Amino acid sequence: MSEVRWGILSTATIARTKVIPGIQGAAHCRVVAIASREAGRAQEVAATLGIPAAHGSYEALLADPEVDAVYIPLPNHLHAEWTLAAVRAGKHVLCEKPLALTSADAERMVAAADAAGVLLMEAFMYRLHPSWVAVCELLASGRIGRLVSVQSWFSYFNDDPTNIRNIREYGGGALFDIGCYSVNLSRLLFGDEPTGVQATVRRDPATGVDVLTSGLLEFADGVSAFTCSTRAEDDQRVHIYGTKGRISIEIPFNIPPDRPTHVFVTSGGDPPVNPATERLTFEGADPYSVEAAAFATAVLDGRPVPVPPADAVANLRVIERLFEAGARLSPSSG
Repeated sequence: MSEVRWGILSTATIARTKVIPGIQGAAHCRVVAIASREAGRAQEVAATLGIPAAHGSYEALLADPEVDAVYIPLPNHLHAEWTLAAVRAGKHVLCEKPLALTSADAERMVAAADAAGVLLMEAFMYRLHPSWVAVCELLASGRIGRLVSVQSWFSYFNDDPTNIRNIREYGGGALFDIGCYSVNLSRLLFGDEPTGVQATVRRDPATGVDVLTSGLLEFADGVSAFTCSTRAEDDQRVHIYGTKGRISIEIPFNIPPDRPTHVFVTSGGDPPVNPATERLTFEGADPYSVEAAAFATAVLDGRPVPVPPADAVANLRVIERLFEAGARLSPSSG
């Protein structure tokens, strides 16, 4: 094999507007098929995006011998079902976050992929972007001393009750949709699992989904605090504090593919009045292309994926603990 032939399991917006173009622009990748439960919709999207094959069911795509790997952007509550179906069909799987709605389901998915000899990875596209690779290298180098605290925020406004992100049984809500990034980056930066978890969870009284969740993750060497909301102004930020400096990431999650991005490193000078801050510039790089290329390389070289699926299980365990902590603090939030 010199390339990975991708099938897309759904015509979801994120697939059409971001991930498919990203895969099509990635090295050693080709999108060869797309599926929808409506054949006409699959054909329409295939024609628009130049995809050779359109299938009128997910089962048909999984039976397609021309497909080596599938990308799954289905609603959260369908991730486990269709990842397991893809694994049974012998396909490698890149599945949107969160990998499942429970850590137990995620464990079953990981075990099934291992047994079938196929690769499985959760699609946290930000982690492999050059800006985040540089941030991890800066931390490892001791540039800001010992890591002591991480602060992050991720929000957007969506009060449409018909949107899947506002349907509780579909896995909607702020924590599953965007707070999972803050949990993931906290574990990534500290290189550990939290020893303690605290949270407040505010839910929409009509839909039941969490719309404003704040979490405090205690690690052996420091703490991470975050807030995520689906009822606030669109914004995202990450600040990383060490004993000798700090790092701020300009656009940490929805990294634009077509313009430079920046990371600000502050160390020395005369803080807080006149700190010494260096701006690191990273040329435009599509995070979805980077992700797809890294996944394809693992498939072609017979190596593990760059982010092991066990990481997705661990992330869900923390999310479960956050929901539990929020329910204890405010029973009405459960």
